[in-house]
Amino acid sequence: MGSQATWSGGMPSSHSATVTALAMAIGFQEGFGGSLFATALILACVVMYDASGVRLQAGRQAEVLNQIVYELPAEHPLAESRPLRELLGHTPPQVIAGGLLGIVTAVVGHLITVTSS
Repeated sequence: MGSQATWSGGMPSSHSATVTALAMAIGFQEGFGGSLFATALILACVVMYDASGVRLQAGRQAEVLNQIVYELPAEHPLAESRPLRELLGHTPPQVIAGGLLGIVTAVVGHLITVTSS
């Protein structure tokens, strides 16, 4: 297994936290009105939409497919196939919690940088 940041699913969404912290850090460093911040913000929105939409639904499909394979007779060629990963995406609360964690992380980092200068 990889680190928690490379796993999918769980509370809070570490992917949402990472891209939100990145966007906020760019905003603090380069300004919130610039094109670099806008690009980072769009990236964060795409990642969070994907986590709570496409990947969440793919995980639910994997759960159904695993159940179908589990119920196959032992002699069926697919009966011994390895189960699909079911925890692929995030629920909206997990994505929101990750986004809030990213904002808090970036603000704390910014405050540490400002006060140490």
